[in-house]
Order: sequence, then C-alpha cells, then structure tokens
Amino acid sequence: MIALMNHKLDQIDLSLLRALQKDASLSQRDLAEQVGLSQNACWRRLKALNESGLLQGSTVRLDRKQLGLDLVVFVMLRTRHHSADWLQTFRRHVLTIPEVVDFHRIGGDYDYQLKVVTEDMASYDRVYQRLISGVELDSVTSYFAMEAIAEGRPLPL
Repeated sequence: MIALMNHKLDQIDLSLLRALQKDASLSQRDLAEQVGLSQNACWRRLKALNESGLLQGSTVRLDRKQLGLDLVVFVMLRTRHHSADWLQTFRRHVLTIPEVVDFHRIGGDYDYQLKVVTEDMASYDRVYQRLISGVELDSVTSYFAMEAIAEGRPLPL
C-alpha cells in the first residue's frame, strides 16, 4: 500500500489511477465499472484523490507528427553558474520557450536536460538561438531523436 500525506492508496485507488493514466476522458460510470465500484464510491475516491493533490488536472495527448512537430531534440546544458539568482533567471528564461516540453536539473556531466519538440532543423535553430541569448552557458550539446519508441508512458503503479 502506498501512503500519501493524509491518504493511503489501496489496490482500488491504484486501479483508478492506472485507468485514468490510460484514458482520463472516461466517464465516471465507465471508470467505476472498470474498477468494480459503484458510481458513488468511485466519486468519493476521486474526490479524496483530488483533495490529496495526487490528481493534477487532466490533459490530452496530441499526435505531434500530425501537427507537423517532427523533430525531437534532447539538449544537454552545462553552466559555470550555480547561484540562486542565476538559476532563477535561467528557469524563467527557459520556461518562456514553448518548444521546451520537459526541463530537468540533472547530475552527471551536464547540469540540465531539455526536451525540445519543433517542426524541423530551422525551427530548432531558432529555439537554440533564443536559448543561448537569454543566459550565459558553458556548453550546449544537442541530440536528435531518430525514432520515438515510447513517449508519455504512464507512471508504474
């Protein structure tokens, strides 16, 4: 059993979460049926999961290729700056770039990893130019994805 701040997750909660990760558009009736609950019991559990802060909205996954977003780039950044002020400026700057869909501070040879999704190499170059214009960076290394084998997988519950 997994414990949250004020809520312990049992197998039914985990089943609800797995189902919602696969398809958050399920009606409450279909969700309740899928996990073996009445609609009222399902509503109460969802309410508790929402109030615990575990559920954070619901989103839709889009087919990036149908939208013409064919290029995925993993950008590895290294900096010499590690002050709180620099980090705050850097975070604000990166978060203004909509093509950056994931942004992590990491350990190892690099300090940050970005996932950039964009149309093509020319549009990536515009993202790159914008990225380097906002803050001083020591190095920027870009890795271009050849194939998406798995994206947006659900959390392992």
